[in-house]
Amino acid sequence: MDSSLEQILQDGNLYRQVNSLIVAHLRDNNLNQAAIAVATATMTPLNVEAPPSKLLDLVAKGLALEKDDIGRGVPSSAFDTSFATPASYGSIPAPRAVLMDFSDVQNAKGSSKSFPKHETRHVSEHKNAARCARFSLDGRFVATGSADTSIKLFEVSKIKQMMLPDSRDGPVRPVIRTFYDHLQPINDLDFHPQSTVLISGAKDHTIKFFDFSKTVAKRAFRVIQDTHNVRSVSFHPSGEFLLAGTDHQIPHLYDVNTFQCYLSANVPEMGANGAINQVRYTATGGMYVTASKDGSIRVWDGVTAQCVRPIVAAHGKAEATSATFTKDQRFVLSCGKDSCVKLWEVGTGRLMKQYIGAAHTQLRCQAVFNDTEEFVLSVDEQGNEIVIWDALTAEKVAKWPSNHVGAPRWLEHSPTEAAFVSCGTDRSVRFWKENL
Repeated sequence: MDSSLEQILQDGNLYRQVNSLIVAHLRDNNLNQAAIAVATATMTPLNVEAPPSKLLDLVAKGLALEKDDIGRGVPSSAFDTSFATPASYGSIPAPRAVLMDFSDVQNAKGSSKSFPKHETRHVSEHKNAARCARFSLDGRFVATGSADTSIKLFEVSKIKQMMLPDSRDGPVRPVIRTFYDHLQPINDLDFHPQSTVLISGAKDHTIKFFDFSKTVAKRAFRVIQDTHNVRSVSFHPSGEFLLAGTDHQIPHLYDVNTFQCYLSANVPEMGANGAINQVRYTATGGMYVTASKDGSIRVWDGVTAQCVRPIVAAHGKAEATSATFTKDQRFVLSCGKDSCVKLWEVGTGRLMKQYIGAAHTQLRCQAVFNDTEEFVLSVDEQGNEIVIWDALTAEKVAKWPSNHVGAPRWLEHSPTEAAFVSCGTDRSVRFWKENL
């Protein structure tokens, strides 16, 4: 057989298989109109047989292979990176030596570790409440979002220079970019894992993309228009997808290239007050977690978008305000307006630890690990203090004045070093770093 004809036949067979998988996927997820449209256009039988979730499995394997290729230096064209990117941006520094093992956290005993003393400095101020903050994965940048609709981007090295007692280079300005493009307060931020792109979610129902490699750009270069107030955003580690937690009960999954929105077809029964306060991926993207206003924590499969571990009423009837995975992806740290911070085992849904002694009943504050996961940090609204616990023993090891006028509403710890940011209703942004 002529080789060109053989290739044509092979390609035709491949197209038929792909079309069959697409039609079966749409049909099995109750997207009947779309299934009929594709079946008609491709002359594929609507009742074509295909293994359940076959298309999703193949896509997941392909994405995993592509991620491996990227790790080996093979370029990917899935996201537009034509804009200038600092050569070292996205390269993650080696973690500090300590890596925590939470496998026996429930029985952890013994003396607690001491949290090192930190110095703090007021580094900037918004025109209204500073509502959220996020570090880049490499720890080089931190961004803050405000009720005044602005976003400030800081270079961490300039903040540290600003904090030196005798800086000889004159005044240091750590804010390197300010973005204005939202119409209502900003709720959350995230950095693209490889490209110099910052995204923001806001009450104006939009997710906006900002290119911070451009020194003069103040407006977004791409916009996703959602149907709800966007309370939280999180990039998939590949950078190809992002999650939005909104006033809707189900996380919205977006393809960053097409802006196509995907919703889980099979979700657990939820109450009327299921708005999502926070959504976060694991480091590999295999799972994501949501913290909802109904007090529940839910763990979702990152490939099938199915809820695999609902922890209903994790914080009773109080709102669950934050949730994040440990680095080993086996546990979730959650915070709620019941004044409790809790550690949950993903595999069983069991409560493993409670970190108590910090009152938070009003603000949408979060609890975070430090970069080594040895400690947990959160906010005491009544005392206007930052509270730190030993992550394993759950013993309170430090309680510091926040230096804000009124309690801070957000803490965000650097992923690479002993430093964190606090944001306040007093409009200010403070940077904290370990005394060396």
